Amino acid sequence: MKQKALVICPGRGTYNKEELGYLQRFHVAEGGSDKAEFFARLDSYRERQNQVPISELDGRKSFSMREHTRGDNASPLIHACAYADFLSIDRERFDVVAVTGNSMGWYIALAVAQALKEPAAIEVINTMGTLMQEGLIGGQLIYPLVDEDWRLIPGRRDALLELMASVNRQTEAELYISIELGGMLVFGGNEVALARLQEQLPPEQGRFPLRLHNHAAFHTPLLEAISDHAQRILGRDLFSAPLLPLVDGRGYIWHPYSTDIARLHRYTLGHQVYLPYDFSKAVEVSVKEFAPDRIIILGPGNTLGGAVAQALININWQGLACKADFIDRQKQDPYVLAMGMEEQRSKVCG
Repeated sequence: MKQKALVICPGRGTYNKEELGYLQRFHVAEGGSDKAEFFARLDSYRERQNQVPISELDGRKSFSMREHTRGDNASPLIHACAYADFLSIDRERFDVVAVTGNSMGWYIALAVAQALKEPAAIEVINTMGTLMQEGLIGGQLIYPLVDEDWRLIPGRRDALLELMASVNRQTEAELYISIELGGMLVFGGNEVALARLQEQLPPEQGRFPLRLHNHAAFHTPLLEAISDHAQRILGRDLFSAPLLPLVDGRGYIWHPYSTDIARLHRYTLGHQVYLPYDFSKAVEVSVKEFAPDRIIILGPGNTLGGAVAQALININWQGLACKADFIDRQKQDPYVLAMGMEEQRSKVCG
C-alpha cells in the first residue's frame, strides 16, 4: 500500500557551499530524459535573459556567496534542484496528497502541483528572483522562539513584539514580522531597523541573531512596489488550477476543483509578497487536513528540517514535545524525509 506524503518545497538560503554540484550529483549523473530536458529548457530561458545558465552555476569549481546567493541566481537554482527532486520521488511507494512550501518555496509548490506549468514556472520564478535582486530592499534577521531543546520559551514572543514596536518608534525605522518559521521568528525591515534590532537582541545558541545574506525584506510592506510590478508583467494566464492540493502561507488550501485562478494569481503576487508568511500554520494545516504518513522535504539542503520539526512540536503532533522526541522518532521510523540528506533520500527515490 502506498504511503501518503506531504511534499514541502524549500525557499531561499537552501543552496549553500555544501550543495554545490547538487544537480550533477543527484540528477545529471543518474540520467533521465525528463530532467535533462527540463534543465535544457531552463538554461535556454536563462541564456535568452543574458543570465548565467543554471547548469553552469551548479558546475562551478567553488561556491561564491556573492554569485550563488543572488536572488536572480539562487531562485532558479533552488527551483531546478527541488523540481528535479520531486520528479525523483518513487510514486509507486508514495501518494502525494498535498504540497506546501516556505517563502519562495510557494512558487516551487505551484510548479510541483502544476498550477504553474513548466514554462510558466520558469518565467515566474526567474522573474521574481530577478526583481528581488534588482530592487534589493532591506533584509531579514532570524531569532529563536524556542530553546535548544525546541521548547517554546515563555514570554519570548511577546518580548520580541514589544521590541519590534520599540524599534518602529525610532526615526526612519521600519520593522515587520516576515516569516513564522517553526521555532523561529524572521523579521524583515529596512537597514536602520535591522541594525537597531540586532543591537538590542542578546546572543543566543551560538548563532542568533542571524542576519540572512542577500535577502530582501520579503513578506513585508517594503516590497509592495515589487508586488505591483510583478502583477503588471506576470499575467494570470500563466496560472492554472493545481492538480494537487496546495497549502499557502496563511494555511489556506487551494483544491484542484475549486481554485479561482484570478485569486491564486492575486495571492501569489500580492499578499504572498508583502504580507507575513506563516510557514508554521502551513505545516499545521497540512498535517491536520491530510494526515500524511511521511513528510518529504525537497532539496537542496536540509535546513528546513528543523523548522518543520519545530512546527510539529508546537502542535504536539503525534506526541512530539521536544527535540529529543523528534530525534528518537527519526531514528526508529523517520516521519520527515529530507531529500538533501543522502540517507533519507534513499528512502524516497525509486
